Amino acid sequence: MKLIYWGTPQFAVPSLERLLNEPGFEVLGVVTQPDKRRGRGKQVSPSPVKSVAVAAGLPVWQSQNIKKDTEILAALRSQAADAFVVVAYGQILSPEILAMPRLGCINSHGSLLPKYRGAAPIQWGLYHGEPMAGVTTMLMDEGMDTGDMLLQHRIEIGLLENSLDVAIRLADLSGELLVKTLHQRDEKTITPVPQDPAQATYAPLIQKSDYHLDWSRSAIALHNQIRGFAPNCVTQFRGANLKIMETAPLNATAAKALPEELAALTQAIPATDAPPGSLVYIAPQQGPVVQTGEGGLLLRSLQMAGKRRQSGWDFANGLRLSVGERLGETTA
Repeated sequence: MKLIYWGTPQFAVPSLERLLNEPGFEVLGVVTQPDKRRGRGKQVSPSPVKSVAVAAGLPVWQSQNIKKDTEILAALRSQAADAFVVVAYGQILSPEILAMPRLGCINSHGSLLPKYRGAAPIQWGLYHGEPMAGVTTMLMDEGMDTGDMLLQHRIEIGLLENSLDVAIRLADLSGELLVKTLHQRDEKTITPVPQDPAQATYAPLIQKSDYHLDWSRSAIALHNQIRGFAPNCVTQFRGANLKIMETAPLNATAAKALPEELAALTQAIPATDAPPGSLVYIAPQQGPVVQTGEGGLLLRSLQMAGKRRQSGWDFANGLRLSVGERLGETTA
């Protein structure tokens, strides 16, 4: 089966690698987003998918606007691919592109469609406290993740897993599901299933404001925000911005899903009427506990502006934290 692969970020790499190693498949080339400035040094560098494609000796096509790039469109048409495989490519495909391959354009999306269509499904799923995540393969149409579904696989999410953890698991799962989908599509043993628009939700690009922490929210809501948007959520402490990277909600419900040493802390926090954002307890060997609008939140991993990342316990000791200090809104 002759394939052209479309993808850009690290999430799309395992699927490409799986297709490259699968007997009976031939990846003719890769379409990916243009090189851009990345990292602290802002050096121009290729996408993770391009790096894999170049190492494999594959042709690579890049365009700021693939729909209007007549040269690349002609090259893609000349390949006579059986299918285009799309994983987090980053541009909407035109009807012309969608009609090119014999088996259509098959997309692997990191959610249990029709929920969480859009750019950041894993992150928003965790933000909303979903107990399950998954991958859906679908036959692409002109909409945003609205095509008929082909196969779906779901996984349970642990309470302490963040979006980076879940993305790694789903990226590996995506490759497996794509291989199965492509075989069944070629053998005509798979029936596309229309999505139910009434069940659809949207997962937009994450904005800077989404990282701001409001301590009047509940501990579980804040925990879900922090792990969903890891490692970027931020508050203010002692006049500087403080990133909160890992947490644990400390209440009876969460205790059932926490490791024993963290679950025990739910009984150790003293009763308090301190305002949200207040440090109410320094848990030995663990770190500071912050009062929220509902329950306590253990800060397990943090990073002060200009400093290195630290465990909650090292942070508490290094800054000599005191019960009663408060975390607040971020600086501008």
